[in-house]
Order: sequence, then structure tokens, then C-alpha cells
Amino acid sequence: MPKPIRMSRRTWVAAWVVLCAVGLAATAELNASSTPDPQPGQPVSAECAEYIADIEMQLAKAEQEGEEDGVLTFSRVQVGTEDDCLDELRDHFRGDR
Repeated sequence: MPKPIRMSRRTWVAAWVVLCAVGLAATAELNASSTPDPQPGQPVSAECAEYIADIEMQLAKAEQEGEEDGVLTFSRVQVGTEDDCLDELRDHFRGDR
């Protein structure tokens, strides 16, 4: 019976490093390819468009008064409405940061 081929620890470690690197690269590629494409230009409801315009107006007013370093807060309570405008607000103001 032939003797099995003996491998050093360095060879085993190198093999595991290569396998892990290949696994990480494959995972990254799969995650990148499975991200959904952003949906172009979904229409914004009239209420959300009005709310966004109101926020833009208040931001412009604060900037004119020299308060661009301050903090503006908005509170708007909507009870029982399905349209909370959260996604539209995030999409609109995401590019400003």
C-alpha cells in the first residue's frame, strides 16, 4: 500500500486562503449582480410633492437668513393615511448629502 502524500502546514494554510478568497470573490460578485436596478421616475403623489416643495421652501428661507448651519425640524402628523411620503423624501434628499 503506497504512503499518502504528506503536505506541510504552509501548503494547507495556503490552500485555505485561496479557497476563502475565491469564496469571498464569488459572494461579492453574486451580491453585486443580484441588486435590483433602481426604478426610474416613479410618480410622486400630489400630497408628497406639496410636502417636498414646502420643505424646499423652508430650507431656502433658512439659507437666505444665514442659518444654513442650523438644524431644521419638521413635524407632520398623518393619522390614518397610507401615503406617508417617507420613500419619496429619502429619494429626493438623498442626493443633497
